Amino acid sequence: MNRDRTADGTGTGDRRHRVVIVGSGFGGLFAAKALRRAPVDVTMVARTTHHLFQPLLYQVATGILSPGEVAPATREILRRQRNAEVLLGEVTDIDLETRTVTANAPLTTFRVEYDSLIVAAGATQSYFGHDEFAEHAPGMKSIDDALELRGRIFGAFELAELETDPATIARWMTFVVVGAGPTGVEMAGQIAELAHRTLPGEFRRIDPRKARIILLDAGDSVLGTFGDRLSGKALQQLHRLGVDVELGATVVGVDDDGIEVADRDGRRRRIECRTKIWAAGVSGSPLGAHLASRAGAETDRAGRVKVEPDLTLPGRPEVFVVGDLMSLDRLPGVAQVAIQGGRYAARQILRRLRGEPADQPFRYRDKGSMATISRFSAVATVGRLRLAGLTGWLLWLAVHLLYLVGFKNRVTAVLHWFVSFIGRGRSERTVTLQQVLARTALREATESATPAVTAAATGSDGSTGTDVPGQRAAVPGPEAARHGAPEQPTG
Repeated sequence: MNRDRTADGTGTGDRRHRVVIVGSGFGGLFAAKALRRAPVDVTMVARTTHHLFQPLLYQVATGILSPGEVAPATREILRRQRNAEVLLGEVTDIDLETRTVTANAPLTTFRVEYDSLIVAAGATQSYFGHDEFAEHAPGMKSIDDALELRGRIFGAFELAELETDPATIARWMTFVVVGAGPTGVEMAGQIAELAHRTLPGEFRRIDPRKARIILLDAGDSVLGTFGDRLSGKALQQLHRLGVDVELGATVVGVDDDGIEVADRDGRRRRIECRTKIWAAGVSGSPLGAHLASRAGAETDRAGRVKVEPDLTLPGRPEVFVVGDLMSLDRLPGVAQVAIQGGRYAARQILRRLRGEPADQPFRYRDKGSMATISRFSAVATVGRLRLAGLTGWLLWLAVHLLYLVGFKNRVTAVLHWFVSFIGRGRSERTVTLQQVLARTALREATESATPAVTAAATGSDGSTGTDVPGQRAAVPGPEAARHGAPEQPTG
């Protein structure tokens, strides 16, 4: 098969060029859509069945939007793109020599071949070397995270209603958000609005308005990347909402009942609270370190792969790395970087197929940044323009409607925003115990299932279950899964 490829991945045989895209986020999705009219076959391999509009996850967590409004099915988005297929699987290995991608899906493992590869695997929550904090302080990077936090937030008020001890009630009604970037500020602001506008009058034993919302950050300011003026306005609005902002505070311990903080003077103190939310940092997907080690490339401190100016892996012109997994010129991990990077990689592939010279190095065009603080209040930077308050919020509203995928999603989002921002209600308040416990249970189930999947994919002699390039491994059936052993493949 290798004889049909040139060094840069351009096929020379009769078959169509194969582009594999890892990840269904902004980078992966926009790369796939940019190739919709290209003479290529696109295979997207993603660990979820949906494209996630991550900037609005906090609204899922606080009951404003439903999961489907921020996470439309990837198959639905690409249903009219006849040259694209979508496969569910978490990529675990990329073989740069044979140009194959190996992925694990529930109860099976499969491989696909590529001529060009676009890796847009995204980022995960970073706990800065303290991964044990995740047990008690969930991050907010997935629909699962948002639903768990929704259960924790609304559940905290419900459980406070059952208590009679003032100290226990106070612990349930204290919410700590770690990280004063856009996600943390938006989350703290929405919990404050929930406590002060939505829930009062619904409880008989507690007053939700007495809830304490604390925003912690080790830095000197909130929304520090927005500049001093907008940062100051954001801080004022948070104070008006009743959010306690504590800067210069580093988290040094987290447990079920509270959080330990070290101040700049070295003094340690404890905040008693049951609900902790981590929004303090991100790191590249573990796939980045794997890919870098395979190629002899470097990663930055956040685990992102250092790429060439054309977004390719050093020494591997057929492999592009885009989005949050890419490290180039200190570009931020925001949606626009991923979108522009995905489109750029697609253009480069098309130019090669046409025999045209390479395009200019990737150049990011900053279209601005924005963050909401509360209803009718946001901060935004667009070029030299600095907006705050209602004008910033209206710009935020327009931009987010523009990038929500699908007309249906936009219509329902507007309806839910109307209910929440004009009225006092929250349209999506349904919570279950399963949401709160699912993360731990899923991790345990995945860990127990991994040996069975590995055995099915490799065989007892260590040989792979798929020896023919492009063919997928045999899938163990559901009965075998329930009994804890893989079924034998049938003829």
